[in-house]
Amino acid sequence: MPITTLDPHTALVVIDLQAGIVAAPVTPIPSADVVARTAWLADAFRAQGLPVVLVHVTTSPDGADAVPGRTDAGSRGSGARPANFSDLVPELGDGIVVTKRNWGAFYGTDLDLQLRRRGITQVVLTGIATSIGVESTARAAHEHGYNVTVATDAVSDLDEATHRNSVERIFPRLAETGTTAEILEVLTKR
Repeated sequence: MPITTLDPHTALVVIDLQAGIVAAPVTPIPSADVVARTAWLADAFRAQGLPVVLVHVTTSPDGADAVPGRTDAGSRGSGARPANFSDLVPELGDGIVVTKRNWGAFYGTDLDLQLRRRGITQVVLTGIATSIGVESTARAAHEHGYNVTVATDAVSDLDEATHRNSVERIFPRLAETGTTAEILEVLTKR
């Protein structure tokens, strides 16, 4: 179902648009397009006096705070990362910065506290990767009682099939979805 409304107290929550992640090959939407569309949304949210939350993922230099556990996929990429891996892309501008160590932006962070202090009742999500950080955050936002909207043309993934699964099967059960243009139209008519 397409987006119907945005609450008066809505925040844009941007997931992992940082140097080390936007450099990875993603599909079906190029990273540059995800960043550009997110920047448009961020500018529009700021113009409406609404918060923009910039979430990035990092681990300590020794990797001690990386999420433990074995997976069928093997290594979790705990090796050395470039020095600028977690640097937020400059196109996003300023915002509330949340650092996470997990896939989702709620667990182990102050995201919920930051949102509740501002009276936020709805979040609009963008970012990379659709089926990892964005979906995990959408699920947790839904479980925390937030209304959730996903900008479907401002998310992308490492795998097109998992992206499609999130957009077509998971998000409709947790959120309303819409394109950047559709969200901007609803935002400016509030």
